[in-house]
Amino acid sequence: MSIGTVLLIVLCNMSSFRASKVLVTLFGIELGASQVTIGIIVAMYSLLPALLAMYAGRLSDRLGVRVPMLAGSLGVAAGLLLPWLAPGLPALYASAALIGASHMFYNVSAQNLIGSLGGAEERTRNFSNYALAMAIGSFIGPLFAGFSIDFVGHATAYLYIAALPLVPVVIMATARKVGRGPRVITEDEQARLSTSLLAIPLLRRTLIASAVAVTAQDLFQFYMPIYGHAVGLSASAIGVVLAMSGVAAFVVRIGLPVLVKRWGPDTVFNGSLYISAVTFLLFPLFSSAPALAAIALVLGLGMGCAQPVTLMLIFNRAPEGRSGEALGLRVTINQITHIAVPIVFGTIGSVFGVAPVFLANALILAGGGLLNRARESH
Repeated sequence: MSIGTVLLIVLCNMSSFRASKVLVTLFGIELGASQVTIGIIVAMYSLLPALLAMYAGRLSDRLGVRVPMLAGSLGVAAGLLLPWLAPGLPALYASAALIGASHMFYNVSAQNLIGSLGGAEERTRNFSNYALAMAIGSFIGPLFAGFSIDFVGHATAYLYIAALPLVPVVIMATARKVGRGPRVITEDEQARLSTSLLAIPLLRRTLIASAVAVTAQDLFQFYMPIYGHAVGLSASAIGVVLAMSGVAAFVVRIGLPVLVKRWGPDTVFNGSLYISAVTFLLFPLFSSAPALAAIALVLGLGMGCAQPVTLMLIFNRAPEGRSGEALGLRVTINQITHIAVPIVFGTIGSVFGVAPVFLANALILAGGGLLNRARESH
């Protein structure tokens, strides 16, 4: 399978995934759910992935990527149909859980496939292109969701967006040759690899850094629709604000290989955390759509570097034959963050208001940059 075909799959699934995050939040508000309830619903995206991501990574290492990617794409489509079939809060809970688990099985295998296409030099370019496809999906998904809600309503918008992951289903079902990823290991070999992945210092540092970066993306995707609704923005305007982050991420990822070559991955990553911290301090100071969109652009420039850099580092620092497992461990750690962020910050927002939510995340990001810088100096 060519890298172009893989990137088309990534684009369709990422667009539907990001759209669902906007839909579930705004539909929850429409149904009268509180911030805490919406936070719990959003956390359902990450409950099963936190438990199953390591298994998904090992499955990808041993059996190849076709079945997990095919089944995952089908599951995302099914999850998107549930709120259309049975509009209500129970369907939102079930939809979030099914989409989260299905997207995880697909995504771990997709990342493993991307890393296996070509040598080290091509791998850097492929992960950069993968990040570009993710950025485009992060632009298309919220924009499509916002305008669909305004024109056809929340439930029907779910039906429209469910068509997107069916494109990867057709591609994966009909593709003649799909890469299996790196060297497949047996159960006996896996048993002999007794050293925990977390015991590898460089890999452990990268995994922790990835989790810190996730808090920014999660809070933006979860809380911006709530904040936008509170200040009177329409669903379309909220979708535009969210999409601006994807636009900026696309732009910065075009030049990412040059940035990494010039300053190194750790420096680029730390800079992305500091920039993101500053933007979170600015959000509660503004309420107009143009101002929030401008701030979202800056946030996208910062966070646009984080994911592809950590993916490259994790793949490169994983032991031979265990790249899928390492990527699955990354997902597990990140999913724990995904669970905590909406619940914790939803509760903070309900009790203390908007400003402390953004301030707390700014402190987490700045602290993560300082911690990673201290480790880098050793």
